[in-house]
Amino acid sequence: MINTRIGRFLLRVLLPISIVCTLLLVAYQSGSWDAASQHRVRYHPKPRLNGTRENAAFVVLVRNEDLDSMRNTMQQLESRFNRKYGYPWIFLNDQPFDDRFVDFTSGLASGETFYGTLNSTMWGYPDWIDQEKARARREAMEQDGVIYGGSESYRHMCRFQSGFFFRHPLLDPYDYYWRVEPHVNFPCDIDYDPFQVMRERDLTYGWVITIKEFEKTIPTLWSTVKEFMKEYPQYIVPKDDPESLLGWISPDGGDTYNLCHFWSNFEIGNLAWMRSQAYLDFFNYLDKSGGFFYERWGDAPVHSIAAALMLKRSQVHWFYDIGYFHNPWTHCPSEPSWLGIEKCSCDPSNSFDRHSWSCTPEYLDFTRTSRQDYLIAQRN
Repeated sequence: MINTRIGRFLLRVLLPISIVCTLLLVAYQSGSWDAASQHRVRYHPKPRLNGTRENAAFVVLVRNEDLDSMRNTMQQLESRFNRKYGYPWIFLNDQPFDDRFVDFTSGLASGETFYGTLNSTMWGYPDWIDQEKARARREAMEQDGVIYGGSESYRHMCRFQSGFFFRHPLLDPYDYYWRVEPHVNFPCDIDYDPFQVMRERDLTYGWVITIKEFEKTIPTLWSTVKEFMKEYPQYIVPKDDPESLLGWISPDGGDTYNLCHFWSNFEIGNLAWMRSQAYLDFFNYLDKSGGFFYERWGDAPVHSIAAALMLKRSQVHWFYDIGYFHNPWTHCPSEPSWLGIEKCSCDPSNSFDRHSWSCTPEYLDFTRTSRQDYLIAQRN
């Protein structure tokens, strides 16, 4: 009799509890129980209208010894963004990747991973460079205290990023790239697809941080650019066009360069532009001058000057809401909608946009003026 009463009690009490628990578990796993699954759902893909990702990839120039910092960067970008989309990673190196690097990066990626090496054309001296002259110039710049002035590999890197990364065969299938580097941090959730924004808005170049270049690294860059502009005027957006960006980097109409550029360690771009005859002619013109080796031309001013000359304001986009850190500078959005408890872990008061070396205030002032002039012209 006692066993029967216990059995009835268990049936009446524990069975409903079991059913409720089962339903809650199912709801949690399906993502329909909002209170319990909000955080988890954030890291699951949202349905896409066409059922696919954009034709895009992350591109990383990295060495085997950077594995630990690369994994830290990957882990952040995967959890902050890519777990929802599964975009592929393309790793490039001037030396073959070792098995440990491949194993420990592929294990973190939600998408496919590809590993490529660079040939001597991409990472080497072209025939027209006097290597003894280049060595002497490196030594002189190092003695003069120029940052990376004595580094040979840094020059190869800048030349590769300026004119060759987009020509690596591993990038051939793609339309868009997102440049990523080891040692960088992404402190904010990215709850939309920047690649989709690039395509839908017909954008060509996206950036996060602007900064001024060290003048001693590029003493003849602007004079070489002005020669290019005279020789290839068909590639240049006219400076009196309201959509021209020339005034951001040269307030005197192209006479001088104010050293402003997009910090290209973060950039999202349209590969069609990088592969265009206009950009290739621009890079080849600079390359033939020898400035990548006889001076220390960085890829950031090269990309930025090309964009300011050849692209229209409406083709360039500030990804303001993407938090980013590259030593020693941080970009952190300040509006409350971007600084929710789970959105960002950075301090907006430390954002580089406020620094005197930043060119972002000038960029915003210039593009607002251009937009106003354009609207006035349209009304007239």
